[in-house]
Amino acid sequence: MTRILPGVDALLERVLARASAATALRVIATSGLVRPYSPSTLVRLAKVLHGWGTGPAGGFATLAVRQPEAVGLVDELGTLTWRELHGRSNALARALAELGVHEGDGVAVLCRNHRGFVDTTLAVNKLGADVLYLNTAFAGPQLADVIARERPKVVVHDQEFAGLLAGGLTDDGPLRVVAWTDSEVEGDTVESLIGRHSGSDLRPPSRSGRLIILTSGTTGTPKGAPRSEAGVDAAVSLLSRMPVKAGHRTHIAAPLFHTWGLAHLLLAMLLGTPLVLRRRFDPEDALRTIATERAETFVVIPVMLQRILALPEETRSAYDVSGLRVVASSGSALPGDLALAWMDAFGDNLHNVYGSTEVAYASIADPADLRAAPTSAGRPPWGTVVKVLDGSGNEVLPGESGRIFVGNTLLFEGYSGGGHKEVVNGLMSTGDVGRFGPDGRLYVEGRDDEMIVSGGENVFPREVEDCLVRHPGVVDASAIGVEDPDFGHRLRAFVVLAPEAGGGAEGVTDDVLKEWVRENLARYKVPREIVVVPELPRNATGKVLKRELRTWTEKE
Repeated sequence: MTRILPGVDALLERVLARASAATALRVIATSGLVRPYSPSTLVRLAKVLHGWGTGPAGGFATLAVRQPEAVGLVDELGTLTWRELHGRSNALARALAELGVHEGDGVAVLCRNHRGFVDTTLAVNKLGADVLYLNTAFAGPQLADVIARERPKVVVHDQEFAGLLAGGLTDDGPLRVVAWTDSEVEGDTVESLIGRHSGSDLRPPSRSGRLIILTSGTTGTPKGAPRSEAGVDAAVSLLSRMPVKAGHRTHIAAPLFHTWGLAHLLLAMLLGTPLVLRRRFDPEDALRTIATERAETFVVIPVMLQRILALPEETRSAYDVSGLRVVASSGSALPGDLALAWMDAFGDNLHNVYGSTEVAYASIADPADLRAAPTSAGRPPWGTVVKVLDGSGNEVLPGESGRIFVGNTLLFEGYSGGGHKEVVNGLMSTGDVGRFGPDGRLYVEGRDDEMIVSGGENVFPREVEDCLVRHPGVVDASAIGVEDPDFGHRLRAFVVLAPEAGGGAEGVTDDVLKEWVRENLARYKVPREIVVVPELPRNATGKVLKRELRTWTEKE
């Protein structure tokens, strides 16, 4: 293990310090993390890692040594080898240095999933500078706020976001470089900068650059959560409960700027997995891409699974995706029986990861977990401790609810703008409430700030949302607490109906849905109001923006 948090309690320290070496070695061996190389190759790899470390700069540089002519990345523009990616990032690093980017500076990235995102990440890391990943779904004011707070030297962005940036940046703001172009542009582009500079090797910086991931901002202003090199720990943790193998072609549909998409980008530098990227997610195109590129791993957020399952059966069956070995989902909860529906349609290949930007992986549900308990978060992976604590910081008994805290070597370092997540005896809060069931699995009940007290009873919206989504006439649902003069608070639910469920005497009405909840949950959990909407507001990682639902409520 790479480090132990100061102040960690005795149990956690023993677990982390003595986490099974046998398990780690088994994971490393079965996943293909370690493979035989010639003595000369080993010498070159040692030199690369000594100079560049185990971050993106060093990790991807080793691939240019280990398998230089192997396919590294496939996007709409074609194929790049690991050698080509290495040379492109060297050239871009030289260009960014000429633009004034030095060690310790920041470069913001506002890009969809394509080679320019990867080029920029590697180039900035090779300069010892920090990469700030911006959410492609941000509005102009959000972008302006984050950029003003983080103060990057350069913003690398896709052409489609030029208008958003123009409205929020001042004349003395960061320089701008266009990554993906849809038409002729004035000024520098990633491709033009690469074309003007040498791709030969650089001298390593004295400082390791950081990757700054923004929190989702579903309930407030997004915060920057920096991460330094995670080393092999992060890979072993994930692979201990998810059988991704070296060389597996991986279609990353989840946004790369998000923790989950980025995790698989970084995993590729260890496993040498060719990356298949598409700028936008379309459910049928995703199946087509998996089939034509022979992808064995598919990295998604849950709403993507919902959209694929909503396709007509004849459309889904037109593509051979039987080669999929792992469907890796994270970013938000799997609603209702989505896990069962997916596995019934595509086989038992689904793995769902629960965690956060701050704590990384807290627990992982594999297909067996999801078959037995579709709404569970599974079990903690290797090197991770999860405890459920009461308001005084004491561990609760199995079956009792409390706040979820996590300990591992992957915890973030504190927000870039200041502040930190609550830590109790070395364990960091996820901000969620949950419990361990008698089956030993973790069950996440909802955000600790979303619980409402209605008529003296505690109610978490998530349980009600899962119940509503299980109704055959509902495809999506979310619930919030609103003030009530008699009960203190009450639930208001928003639902999206299936196309065949609308209208007519047999249509799905709010009374029908209330009765459905009443039949499946306690009476005090029945929403007082159910509002039918065409779709729920979601961010780019699939999380429902409940602050917008509250805005809708306030307008009524």
